[in-house]
Amino acid sequence: MPLDLQSLVRTIPDYPKRGILFRDITTLIEHPEGFKESIERIASQYRGRGISHVAGIEARGFIFGAGVAIALGVGFIPVRKKGKLPGETIGQNYALEYGVDTIEIHADVLDSGDMVLLVDDLIATGGTAIAAVSLLRRTGAKVDDAAFVIDLPELGGASKLKAEGVDVTALMAFEGH
Repeated sequence: MPLDLQSLVRTIPDYPKRGILFRDITTLIEHPEGFKESIERIASQYRGRGISHVAGIEARGFIFGAGVAIALGVGFIPVRKKGKLPGETIGQNYALEYGVDTIEIHADVLDSGDMVLLVDDLIATGGTAIAAVSLLRRTGAKVDDAAFVIDLPELGGASKLKAEGVDVTALMAFEGH
């Protein structure tokens, strides 16, 4: 019987603010079999599809993205907050609830013809993921796929990403936010 990964995700009510049901993946990654299984389930969907790199969004996307990159035998690209990468970078602004933030990648990491899989722990409203896709595509790379451990469908992020021409997969979905 396959491992029930959803049962390994803890829900914390009223975090970070009242009314939010926080989906905590730390309990999943603390479980050796659950962590390994989550990486393998994502990677298995993309084997033989020509993926040249996996990009993971700071910070929890690093955890799953690096594992998927190892499983696929490809390089890993950290998508970081502004000012965290050494060397020349390119950035992409995106809207926050109150203001604007910026994510960056190294300017020389991708070439035209590279095929990138975007990975993160969770897709909610989709703002950061859409910014990451836009940033990665500016290098000439193809970004046709994104994989998440958790989707919060009520917040619409996966639908917005699909509208940008990105196929979205998630290992599990949770109602509520």
